[in-house]
Amino acid sequence: MPHFDVPARNRSNAKRMRRVLTEAELKLWNEVRAHRLMGLSFRRQMPIAGYIVDFACPAHKLVIEIDGSQHGNSADATYDGKRTMALEALGWQVLRFWNDDLRNMDDVCTAIIRTVGQSSSHHSIAETNSINNAGKPKHV
Repeated sequence: MPHFDVPARNRSNAKRMRRVLTEAELKLWNEVRAHRLMGLSFRRQMPIAGYIVDFACPAHKLVIEIDGSQHGNSADATYDGKRTMALEALGWQVLRFWNDDLRNMDDVCTAIIRTVGQSSSHHSIAETNSINNAGKPKHV
């Protein structure tokens, strides 16, 4: 995965946010940290494209956002939509969960695993097609 320059301000904000997780973020972090969820590697409060995402699985270009009630107002929903579009334009897939969704952590983890599985099979199909079509692997 290519590395991008991260402005010092974003880097310091991400570091600060890692030290002060919300209760919901901590709950999910305890499920996914240290490769606990199907061996997947997650980073928390990761800067991407000028944004700081709650959780990211770089190997699968998956972003997980945990949204509290403030995300329900129209201004924040509009901002979240723009942010999601910007991340998707870079090839990231964004999963959003409300804080209340984390009450059923099994369902949240199942959704994450299902998304990674769909992403992996999509990439495998694309890689296979590019090998079949060009005789050599193509970066997807």
